[in-house]
Amino acid sequence: MHDLAALTPLGASAPKILQIGAVTISEVVDRALASVSCRQGKQAAFEAAARALFGLDLPAPGHSASGATWSLIWTGPEQWFAEAPFASHEDIARIVKDGLGDSASVTEQTDGWVRFDIEGAGVVMLMERLCPVPARRMDTGAATRTLMEHMGCLVICRSKGRHFSLLAPRSFAGSLHHALLAAARSIA
Repeated sequence: MHDLAALTPLGASAPKILQIGAVTISEVVDRALASVSCRQGKQAAFEAAARALFGLDLPAPGHSASGATWSLIWTGPEQWFAEAPFASHEDIARIVKDGLGDSASVTEQTDGWVRFDIEGAGVVMLMERLCPVPARRMDTGAATRTLMEHMGCLVICRSKGRHFSLLAPRSFAGSLHHALLAAARSIA
């Protein structure tokens, strides 16, 4: 009999972290993720409950917000992704639903997505090779959807010109990782 073991989106037992030239590409697996939508007619209750739960104002379109525990990423009208440490928020959907009550619809997203963080002096050049996002002009906290090598991705600027997070459906993990490696090698 074998014990079950969790695998990263890239199929390994530990996340992959690679340094290529001035760019570090990290597979991030220590964050829990849930989608959150405000229910129709519940906006005031939703905003108050969200502020109390997350300790953050809901980010406006094209933005994200981060605090000590939670990060919120705008994903569409009245919709956000909520991120928190996996170690303390493994059941993130229940935690968020308990905090927001009937003002929100919440769904678990952790295992449905892959997250890669790209950091370093070369990240803007890497982004310019992969997608039409204006990475050079993106301020810290900016968030947008785009295509990267024909894959739908969410791009979050964590630190202007130095650190971006890329979220894509988990089934694209290998393809997105390959695209990141190829782009990083082209600028190394």
